[in-house]
Amino acid sequence: MNGVRTRYGASKSPNRTDRQLNGHANPRQEESPSDQPKENVFLFYPNIIGYSRIILAIASLYYMPLHPRTCSILYSVSCLLDALDGVAARQFQQSTRFGAVLDMVTDRCTTSCLLVFLSSAFPRWALLFQGLISLDFASHYMHMYATLAMGTSGQSHKKIDQGRSRLLHLYYNNKNVLFVFCALNELFFIALYLLSFSSPILSPSLLPSDNGPASSSQPGTPANPSSLLFATPGSAWAMELARANKMDSFWPWVFAAVSFPVMAGKQILNIIQLVKASKWLAEGDIEARRAQGLPKKK
Repeated sequence: MNGVRTRYGASKSPNRTDRQLNGHANPRQEESPSDQPKENVFLFYPNIIGYSRIILAIASLYYMPLHPRTCSILYSVSCLLDALDGVAARQFQQSTRFGAVLDMVTDRCTTSCLLVFLSSAFPRWALLFQGLISLDFASHYMHMYATLAMGTSGQSHKKIDQGRSRLLHLYYNNKNVLFVFCALNELFFIALYLLSFSSPILSPSLLPSDNGPASSSQPGTPANPSSLLFATPGSAWAMELARANKMDSFWPWVFAAVSFPVMAGKQILNIIQLVKASKWLAEGDIEARRAQGLPKKK
């Protein structure tokens, strides 16, 4: 019927442009919503990559207490896939709000789990690691909420107005900058994790004792290695511990030194993001109060 409108607000009857294209009739007709293919957002390629990141992260957590090499490989692959899902979203035109939130939640959870382990590996620095976890969650939650509450409809949390913050605009809109900051931030924490198994400077338990080999009080390892789970000195735990004690700490120190400035810069960006989001929400509160005529004169 002529009175029926499509999802884009145009009549089903072809307009002049549709009727004629280069002097010929245009065979293309707009599809009604019922004619369009049904899509399952949960099975979009970027989201499937996101699920694989979660599986790899869980596997890395399983190996984290005793198998530093295996854990580091799994954790690193999970982090690198973070860049691949964005490429897939653009390639297959499958950018979704669900995918963006899944990506952010996965990032926050994996990094937090690693920082929790580092808190137990380096107890004297536990307060610092707990502060980093809190800052990461607070800044991203505040930023996401401010974007949803104050931004335009459907605005992405990565769409930052340059006038609001040039640094955040550069961070979120330049893919190379975003990748370098995220990758080196994770690399620093992975390097610390490896150093907890290889550096006697950071982990004195790796120093040989007078009674024999290095102490078994490795970060994350059972306090009683003679338990039923690790019953014999030739168990997988004992062999992996022996290999870990022989792990060379040179490259972890190099990775930590190279990535530390970027990691520190990312924490500064988190603080800026938290402050800017807080101010944005406060501006919205002031506008809402003015619209309601508050405070009302007595």
